[in-house]
Amino acid sequence: MTRVLAASSGGGHWQQLRLLYGALEGSEVVFACAADVGETGVLPLPDCNLRTPLRLLVGLRAAWRMVRQVRPDLVVSTGAAPGAFVLIVAKLHGCRTVWIDSIANAERMSLSGRLTRRFADLWMTQWPAVSERTGAIYAGSVL
Repeated sequence: MTRVLAASSGGGHWQQLRLLYGALEGSEVVFACAADVGETGVLPLPDCNLRTPLRLLVGLRAAWRMVRQVRPDLVVSTGAAPGAFVLIVAKLHGCRTVWIDSIANAERMSLSGRLTRRFADLWMTQWPAVSERTGAIYAGSVL
């Protein structure tokens, strides 16, 4: 059975990630989120972004530990920085990876999305125009 680590920030990133659960049917799915989502079994990630540079280091370290603990075969992320860190670390550990940029990024790929491009086996956007500009795969939207 494939072990999937699905990681994201809170809010809309989390909602989109949870909507992907049906597509992961038949896999052992471990969820991780950088917000308290009120669900048992969701692994915590520290929230971080460019405005919190020291937290970025904490987030990277937490992602490293999480990937080593969970040992996923596949990582799926909808962003933002915490999910990007998990995806990048997982790729460095030899995992397959999928990045799905948030639907909120209608005009261009997010910074986290741009950073994950070289680490994602499947690099996706939820907007046709962003796909045309970036080369990311568009296959519809999660919402």
